[in-house]
Amino acid sequence: MKSQGIPLALAGLTLFTAVYVYSEEAVDLSVIHRIKAEAFENSKVMDHEFYLTDVHGPRLTNSPGFREAGEWVMKRLKEYGLTNVHEEPWAFGRGWTFTHYAGHMVEPQYSPLIGFPLAWTPGTNGPVLGDAIYAPIATDGDLEKFRGKLRGKVVLTMAPKVLVMQMEPLGRRMTDADLAARTQTLDPSRLGNPFRPTAGPAPQTPEEREKAAQFRKKVNQFLKDEGALVVLQYGYNGDGGTVFAAAGGSQNPKDPIPPPMVAVTPEHYNRVIRLLQHDIPVKLEFDIKAQFIDSPTDSFNVIGEIEGGSKKDEIVMLGAHLDSWHGGTGATDNATGSSVAIEAVRILKTLNVKLDRTVRIALWGGEEEGLLGSKAYVKQHFADRETMQPTKEYFKLDAYFNDDSGTGRFRGIGVQGNDQTRPIFEEWLKPFHDLGATTVSGATALTARQPAGTDHTSFDYVGLPGFGFMQDPMEYGSRTHHSNMDVYDRVQPGDLMQCSAIMAAFVYNTATRAEMLPRISMPKPIAKARQNATE
Repeated sequence: MKSQGIPLALAGLTLFTAVYVYSEEAVDLSVIHRIKAEAFENSKVMDHEFYLTDVHGPRLTNSPGFREAGEWVMKRLKEYGLTNVHEEPWAFGRGWTFTHYAGHMVEPQYSPLIGFPLAWTPGTNGPVLGDAIYAPIATDGDLEKFRGKLRGKVVLTMAPKVLVMQMEPLGRRMTDADLAARTQTLDPSRLGNPFRPTAGPAPQTPEEREKAAQFRKKVNQFLKDEGALVVLQYGYNGDGGTVFAAAGGSQNPKDPIPPPMVAVTPEHYNRVIRLLQHDIPVKLEFDIKAQFIDSPTDSFNVIGEIEGGSKKDEIVMLGAHLDSWHGGTGATDNATGSSVAIEAVRILKTLNVKLDRTVRIALWGGEEEGLLGSKAYVKQHFADRETMQPTKEYFKLDAYFNDDSGTGRFRGIGVQGNDQTRPIFEEWLKPFHDLGATTVSGATALTARQPAGTDHTSFDYVGLPGFGFMQDPMEYGSRTHHSNMDVYDRVQPGDLMQCSAIMAAFVYNTATRAEMLPRISMPKPIAKARQNATE
């Protein structure tokens, strides 16, 4: 966007205050400079990361680690001078944790099994030894096929995984071409139909997802009724000792509890199947200590504020999800996002910058189980999508900024169809071009059809301005996301410093902007309620 000229009579004042006007957006470069200096020269972001991972990780929702992390976050936010710091409860279900895992092949040769137990599955009540049986279960017919054959056995329920040699680097940054592609909407005719066939696998419909979930419950009940000793799988991704896996059961106490379930690296899983296919018996031993936590059933979000000035009843929110899965310590998913959000508010408080609007940080629970914490918060504070009745707070939220894509640098921001914000954010990114943040994506796109992916979509779904930052992928999909290698050492300190500076700058710009950020068209019932309130 072409810069407007600065009137000569104001030149001296402009140089003194370092306020530059790009189009219609004012960017106070003196404050941006101070934010950068604090973020890069006095960073505490990796200290936050250490406590959330090495000390309090993993942080499965409602586990002891999650609750300890919440207490630590509240203590730190209070130390930084935030007010109204509290845990805000919402209904979740039973918790779960594990404190010991050992897996071994005992016969025909000894070998340790790299893996970990699946969440919401029981322990073994001491070491157990059993014969392995290959019983792939994908249909109702398979249940009948293996009925009466699984008692006391270690059951392998997945077909062997075909492994392909990895010829590309596991980690990468986005190229200029990648960034350019993210700004393009190649076929707008597809925007209106999320299930139209594409070049890749068609996305599941809600009905298909529900059918799959019901079948998993049926299989879990079958395996329990049949007396399976342990259920063995490989993760849904990964090889070479990196295991990607999540839950085998559910936090819902009404759902069936399966037998103990373990995910192992596919090389170890495939070896067992090859032996069985050659009629060579295999004995496997497991020792798992796991615990269901039946009380409390409420989980929580952690909330804190920096009180604003002249417009303190208007709110600018930032956040990330605090919970994680349990294979590693939840470092890049999502201690990085939580650490960046904490660091952003620390920077703003340390610099003591004037904020017209109140800044509110929210660290969510239950994201991994379906954005549960942010959906509950939006429903309580802003609007229920089912009834479409907004609260008074609905019209006071300026924006929500979210960080949940791993350890990579911010390369830009997505606007989820809110194209009116595109020129604003382009100006706000200009001071960070030299740090790789250049791109606004999603200008021509649908708003959230339902909350999905990560927490800002819970806001988008009810017509509120929710934004997620676009990041370098790094090793997120290839090594760390939901895996046993999601640990502190995979985090890139310089990237988190850059993210913290940009998050703080965007929050500052929003909190001091003369007008609230533009909104997309509100859902009709909410728009009607607003019209009635103003008449």
